[in-house]
Amino acid sequence: MVRRWIGSWPVYRQFTGGDPLGRGAAARSAGTEAITPRVSTADAVVKSVCPYCAVGCGQDVYVEDGRVTQIEGDPDSPVSRGRLCPKGSASLQLTTGDARERYVLYRRPHGTEWERLDLGTAMEMIADRVVAARRDGWQWEQDGRRVRRTLGFASLGGATLDNEENYLIKKLFTALGAVQIENQARI
Repeated sequence: MVRRWIGSWPVYRQFTGGDPLGRGAAARSAGTEAITPRVSTADAVVKSVCPYCAVGCGQDVYVEDGRVTQIEGDPDSPVSRGRLCPKGSASLQLTTGDARERYVLYRRPHGTEWERLDLGTAMEMIADRVVAARRDGWQWEQDGRRVRRTLGFASLGGATLDNEENYLIKKLFTALGAVQIENQARI
């Protein structure tokens, strides 16, 4: 009886078996063998980047039936090597959390209440305002020099935009005539 108990003791298995560091079979028990990973039922794993800061840690996003079920650090990422900070570890809440807004909210000028808008209406409002700001703020010349620009709007890219995205944003805003174009790209 005592011999069987000692044989099942993890420290005994660690030093008498082929796992002296205790990272393999010595650390396993009947309880750990019965556990299945929570990502084992995922249909797909999508590579992504954490949206919280400029570090750009890699994430594996597990999707099941079209829904995000888990987000973990990407071990293939040269930036984070599978690790995530507390905010990155909690980024599943961005997609599934109760506090996530799932509608476009708009507050009219001098208004006190938010109202829901459909995405098409919100995009039309943005496009109309860009066109109006470009039209109203357009400068052909300044101090006798041809400038062909607008100071009516600007662009500030986010920290997780990569070089290719920033290149396209720069091209778009330059074509619109904007001169204040900046980004926080660090990756």
